[in-house]
Amino acid sequence: MIKGVLLDIGGVVYVGDAALPGAVEAVSRLKAAGLPVRCITNTTRTPRTGIVARLKSLGLDVGIGDVFTPARAARDFLNDNNLSAHLLVHPNLVPDLEGLNVGPREAVVVGDAGEGFSYAAMNAAFRKLQDGAEFIALAANRMFKDDDGKLSIDCGAFVAALEYAAQRRALVLGKPSADFFRSAAQSMNCAIADCVMIGDDAEADIAGALDAGASAAVMVRTGKYLDGDETRYSPAPTVVLDTLADAVAWITAQS
Repeated sequence: MIKGVLLDIGGVVYVGDAALPGAVEAVSRLKAAGLPVRCITNTTRTPRTGIVARLKSLGLDVGIGDVFTPARAARDFLNDNNLSAHLLVHPNLVPDLEGLNVGPREAVVVGDAGEGFSYAAMNAAFRKLQDGAEFIALAANRMFKDDDGKLSIDCGAFVAALEYAAQRRALVLGKPSADFFRSAAQSMNCAIADCVMIGDDAEADIAGALDAGASAAVMVRTGKYLDGDETRYSPAPTVVLDTLADAVAWITAQS
């Protein structure tokens, strides 16, 4: 029985500043059916308050506790492990990572820095890694649906470049980290096995959620979805549908 829904938002609920057709009404139907929803996103260019503000502007009733981001996970990880942060992130994200404890050891934290991915910034991060800093990736997505409606390169390529140069593997805190999915499920007082994921990314959203133990993962053909994505990664989606509205209809029929 489905007791909670994990919902990717960029490319599923909205693109840019516009909601996708029927998306807001679909989320309302989930809540009307008594299913709690957590927005679980790998966005690393916008602070959590900005994400909540965008969702509210579209007409969604969400609070700060309903939104799970890699930066939120990074704060907890850095504080729990008494680590200082060397940030290679977008300027807009810095507020989510300010005010951390200053620990004796350092961690390089990489998000989607956008234009901040200069040679100098990458090399500074590389040198920190060479000196023994921990290596944290907020996410490792290959691409995302940008505000102009076109696909753009995501931070995964830059994480891979640092991994190659430093001969180190980054610890990924956002999707597809099992802990990320499970933390969001726990906030709904649900086991991950009682949750279903909805997303447009076959690798991070779908395979990640199923590997974490989700009961089902619904892939939608919006956002970054490309023909055949559902066959490229394992585990494969439970079902592939056209829109979030279709996904919600499928979920409510199972509940």
